[in-house]
Amino acid sequence: MISVLQEMLSYPFLTRALLVGFLVSLCAALLGVSLVLKRYSMIGDGLSHVGFGTLSVATALGVAPLKLTIPVVVAAAFLLLQLSESAKIKGDSAIAMISSGALAIGVMTVSMTTGMNMEVYNYMFGSILSVSTEDARLSVVLSIAVLILFLIFYNRIFAITFDETFAKATGTKVKIYNMIIALLTAITIVLGMRMMGAMLISSLIIFPALTSMQVFKKFLSVVISAAVLSVGCFLTGMIFSYVYSTPSGATVVCINIIMFVVFTIVGKLMHGTK
Repeated sequence: MISVLQEMLSYPFLTRALLVGFLVSLCAALLGVSLVLKRYSMIGDGLSHVGFGTLSVATALGVAPLKLTIPVVVAAAFLLLQLSESAKIKGDSAIAMISSGALAIGVMTVSMTTGMNMEVYNYMFGSILSVSTEDARLSVVLSIAVLILFLIFYNRIFAITFDETFAKATGTKVKIYNMIIALLTAITIVLGMRMMGAMLISSLIIFPALTSMQVFKKFLSVVISAAVLSVGCFLTGMIFSYVYSTPSGATVVCINIIMFVVFTIVGKLMHGTK
């Protein structure tokens, strides 16, 4: 496996893909634990659809995709928060409404302009070839910023994840920290879309967290386990994809599924011994 990884690193486009994927996987796993526990894990799916719609429009207009998509997806994340706090529209309904609407706009834009070409296909299902040097630089900078902000606000994120009411009572500005989580999630989703695709990027948020929760119960333990799992599954999936010429995004997801099954079995065995 090490020799294969060394061979992959000899190709510049694969080096970029591995670096960006490593950082995005780490960011997604860390944020995913909080999102899953807050029962808001499907925000990744909703924002990825918004990202696809925006990327389609950017392609049609000839605008740099990431520069247009990041602010639009961040705005959509904030809008989802506002709608989820509404008594009339619940969180899951808000996600479904925005994601389906954005996806429809993307499909309409594609059908009326470029059609289902390779670039649009890459946005839908991901491609390691689509990570350009410019995209890689921007992705690395933003990913590092996401990791730094997560570490800085770790204690506050922990507090609002488990008990927003108590956190609010102790003076924590819950709304601001929810917005920070939404901001970091939006950036992570957009950065990962070029490689995983709009249809698969939410799996990086959901699977590592849920898998870790099958064995570990403490928040910090779950966060660390999810981070290690996410990065490990990504690298394993990329190596498998390289060796057997399988789609990179789908391969990473399949590795995550296998690990979920393994951790579920281990978790049940551990629980049975108590």
